[in-house]
Amino acid sequence: MLISCPSCKSKQIVKNGKIHNGNQNYRCRDCGRQFVENRQQKVISQPTKNLIDKLLLEKIPLAGIARHCVGKAAFLCEYSYKKRAIGFTDLKQVSRVQE
Repeated sequence: MLISCPSCKSKQIVKNGKIHNGNQNYRCRDCGRQFVENRQQKVISQPTKNLIDKLLLEKIPLAGIARHCVGKAAFLCEYSYKKRAIGFTDLKQVSRVQE
């Protein structure tokens, strides 16, 4: 099976170690892009995001929310940082977003 670069479509690909979960990492010799073949990305549904918003406002620890809602603490840290940046501090704002 031939792998091609997602950026430049080149076939000049070399193995470049493994990522944190053991999947093979590749590097394009032409453009230098690193990528993983068959990347799996979990999409977080809107109802789950609404639940996370409510739990964040209740000051539940991020580790607990990640364990029960999304499974990835890295996503949750980035998500909560973005929420704080736009000023989510009130439960009324969360209910407005749900509507």
